[in-house]
Amino acid sequence: MIGLGYVGLPLAVAFAREGCEVIALDLDSRKVAALQRGEPYVEDVSAEDLAEVAERLHPTTRYADLAQADAVLMCLPTPLSANREPDLGPLTESARALSEVLQAGQLVVLESTTYPGTTRERIAPLLEESGLAAGHTFHLAFSPERVDPGRRDFTLRNTPKVLGGLTPTCATRARELYEIVCDEVVVVSSTEAAELTKLLENIFRSVNIALVNELAMLTDRMGIDIWEVVDAAATKPYGFMRFEPGPGMGGHCLPVDPFYLSWRAREFDVATEFIELAGKVNQQMPYHCVAKVQRALNDAGLPVKGARVALLGVSYKPGVSDLRESPALKIMTLLGELGAELSYHDPHVPALGEAGLASRPLDELLSDSDLVLIVTAHPGVDHARVAQRARLVLDLRGVTREVAGANVVRL
Repeated sequence: MIGLGYVGLPLAVAFAREGCEVIALDLDSRKVAALQRGEPYVEDVSAEDLAEVAERLHPTTRYADLAQADAVLMCLPTPLSANREPDLGPLTESARALSEVLQAGQLVVLESTTYPGTTRERIAPLLEESGLAAGHTFHLAFSPERVDPGRRDFTLRNTPKVLGGLTPTCATRARELYEIVCDEVVVVSSTEAAELTKLLENIFRSVNIALVNELAMLTDRMGIDIWEVVDAAATKPYGFMRFEPGPGMGGHCLPVDPFYLSWRAREFDVATEFIELAGKVNQQMPYHCVAKVQRALNDAGLPVKGARVALLGVSYKPGVSDLRESPALKIMTLLGELGAELSYHDPHVPALGEAGLASRPLDELLSDSDLVLIVTAHPGVDHARVAQRARLVLDLRGVTREVAGANVVRL
């Protein structure tokens, strides 16, 4: 297993739980040391999970240890560059390092979300620097991760696993591997089909979230409650799927994946305008939310500069500590540039090192803030009580709809 983050670590634990000896590699020595101490650092893996598989999970920072493996799963980040283009640096560097220890007969599977063609055109040639031939003397496949951090109803075991092999034999080897930890494996015709499947899943969500976010900006001007409209539309038993507005998209996939496909599409002289527009709309939501903060403070007779603004929830989704692409971070940056005095409360994020802030007790925050901005609605937080006690509340998640009060403003 290469990469021990939100994807790789739960996957490593799952295989170890089924009796496999798992070599768990990460170049971050802090993660390796934490695992050696039995200390988890992602929500989906507990200390009890690590204790259960301790004898079969072998954390390491050495690629040489992977020479002993029958299969190597690559679970590495695929971020965007500053120009919002695919950055395959971590992936290609790992493939080069793996090529130095790759053995005949091994199976390599890429799980990192990426554009169609990456496995065949970028990873295979790098691995073949070993002197082995992809699809002949070693096997290569792509199987996109389907991880929703913090989720309990759909897990690795009961979520169908899509995969595509470089050859039919590669696909068979990968299917046999994943059947150890997955109840259902869906084999598609190629690595490219599997790569695009993952992008379609997330672009579908991105486009629909962009639609409802754009409507939220419109209804704000029109004086219509967007949450009432979504609730009403969701009563239709067919032809409608509920999506809710919010301050923007977070996590690795949704803010990133559409740009991977649109970048790749340009090589085929296709402008994916619909997909790119959805990405732009969602990127604009933090700016819209900050404008709402400005108006709410103005209506209360307060300027943004010097106002004490407290964010309630800074991770990108409820119930987790994951800060990747969290819209709260962008909102904080924009408010800071306007001169607001910022603080936050998040039961899952004790500190924001780059911002120099630590999570404050909720009661203290409520009594000491001019405006409380509900960005992430964590379970266990009594948002109705927040609305009743705070001087002014701006609810970006629709969790205060049952509270009547002139001090509550909603997205």
